[in-house]
Amino acid sequence: MTRTELYRQKPKQMPWKGLFLFIVTCMIVASGVFGLWHFYQDSIKIEAPTEELGKKVVINLPNGQKVYTFDNLIVEKDGKMYYEGDLNTIDLTGGTVVYENWREPK
Repeated sequence: MTRTELYRQKPKQMPWKGLFLFIVTCMIVASGVFGLWHFYQDSIKIEAPTEELGKKVVINLPNGQKVYTFDNLIVEKDGKMYYEGDLNTIDLTGGTVVYENWREPK
């Protein structure tokens, strides 16, 4: 036998073997990264600090409207009563404060 005949008799290598191993390796690495990321996201817990707002209060204004708020959000300045929230301030002068256990919206 000549060298060319010996070469032709060898079994040919599978051309998809390398690609198949590469795809399987990528899938294993991706699933490991996803699993670690999912575990990391579940382990993060953010808890807001509890804020003591006081007792529940209903303020009856002279024009007949009612304001439902908490005791600690009402401030008196210069003889006037104000509601001071995070974003706004409302003048409640002339209103009567009634301590009433109203229901919070969900």
